[in-house]
Amino acid sequence: MTTARYRPTWDLALDPLVSCKLCLGEFPLEQMTTITQCQCVFCTLCLKQYVELLIKEGFETAISCPDSACPKRGHLQENEIECMVAAEIMQRYRKLQFEKEVLLDPSRTWCPSSTCQAVCKLKESDTALPQLVRCNVCTLEFCSTCKASWHPDQDCQQNVPITAFLPGESSLFFKADDDDAPIKRCPKCKVYIERDEGCAQMMCKNCKHAFCWYCLESLDDDFLLIHYDKGPCRNKLGHSRASVIWHRTQVVGIFAGFGLLLLVASPFLLLATPFVLCCKCKCSKGDDDPLPT
Repeated sequence: MTTARYRPTWDLALDPLVSCKLCLGEFPLEQMTTITQCQCVFCTLCLKQYVELLIKEGFETAISCPDSACPKRGHLQENEIECMVAAEIMQRYRKLQFEKEVLLDPSRTWCPSSTCQAVCKLKESDTALPQLVRCNVCTLEFCSTCKASWHPDQDCQQNVPITAFLPGESSLFFKADDDDAPIKRCPKCKVYIERDEGCAQMMCKNCKHAFCWYCLESLDDDFLLIHYDKGPCRNKLGHSRASVIWHRTQVVGIFAGFGLLLLVASPFLLLATPFVLCCKCKCSKGDDDPLPT
């Protein structure tokens, strides 16, 4: 814990302290970093930790200003990020950038082989019909739409998971079951979400939408997780029955506590209302009285 020290007034004038919006601490200018695009100022340590966290979480290629009320909605430039993170983190950031660039490029696609990870070029076409793609590295022939083996006279599979479009072991050839796909899209805002472990109750970090990982059904209003008591997702929450019962007991206890508190406080609120109104009337009457001459 740092202790405050006495600083003369002339020292403060020559070396003013600047407040950081993240940690609310005050630091000299040399320990602060200004985002070029929006001119928001944060302490270098906080901004470094913020950037590293977003990169380690993955699928974050546009790092915005950490101030939610930033008037210009600024973003950190690549050279600013490179100055504050380690080389391996910067390498991961560039990899994420490249993967998203290929994912959004209609003229390129990933080879779905889990051992290849090459980028394949698609033929220019005015229509969105499936086409044969041949990987120049592993010579694999696959469909440009569903990423399965080339099927000249057959329709593509429906509901292809997003992992079909990404490289590595998460490709369609490695994970064929949609329920077990490690990456899916939020059913509300369509942002890509990766699930590596944990229960099946997911919450999108972008729009805060809660949903079931297996069937993508909304869980926003299902505080007691009744969804996992029946249907195809029964007993697939990922927690023991005892922990689910304990969770429901806590939720019911919170609501019951608020209800009991409101019930106990109601008589006191009713009794206090006349006094509050009376004091308000006296204050208003006092303001209306003319000043003595």
